[in-house]
Amino acid sequence: MRGDLPSDGHRAGPPQAGPSGGASNPGPTGAEPDKAMDASWTKLIVAGNTEAVRRALLHLLQGPPFAGLSPGLRSDAEIVLAEVLNNIVEHAYAASAGNIEIRVRRQVGGLACQIRDHGAPMPGLSLPDGAFQPLGAIADLPEGGFGWFLIRNTVEDLQYRREGGANRLSFLLPYEQSKS
Repeated sequence: MRGDLPSDGHRAGPPQAGPSGGASNPGPTGAEPDKAMDASWTKLIVAGNTEAVRRALLHLLQGPPFAGLSPGLRSDAEIVLAEVLNNIVEHAYAASAGNIEIRVRRQVGGLACQIRDHGAPMPGLSLPDGAFQPLGAIADLPEGGFGWFLIRNTVEDLQYRREGGANRLSFLLPYEQSKS
């Protein structure tokens, strides 16, 4: 694993394992982790900028929660985490700088993910609906919106809340895709 990330002076380093869940911050599904699985969270704190997020994602995907995952689930995790983290950089931290906390663990049913930032809240304090928009001419395509469609169609138990000045997003990447 790389120990030189990120180089912008913000804390990141190797993922920090911590105790599992807790009453104030349970996993996305609320289910207790299987004792045979790693019950601790892998935690990474990264600066909310594009380069730091890119390095952190590469670092995170080499960590214990991702070891031995199927190529499909690993790919889904990479896409979803990249979309979520880039949305935070582009929107939550558009007007100010800050850190992003990423927590990941394996649990019964899938890979639980929790993301927290102290940037601007989601408009209306709710997630975008992520409805599929039919494609038109390339020149007429909107800047975004496809990311939330991908996220919503890949994860389960997607939850957002604004609490204590922080955005908190949690979701489960299921071991087996059941969505159609």
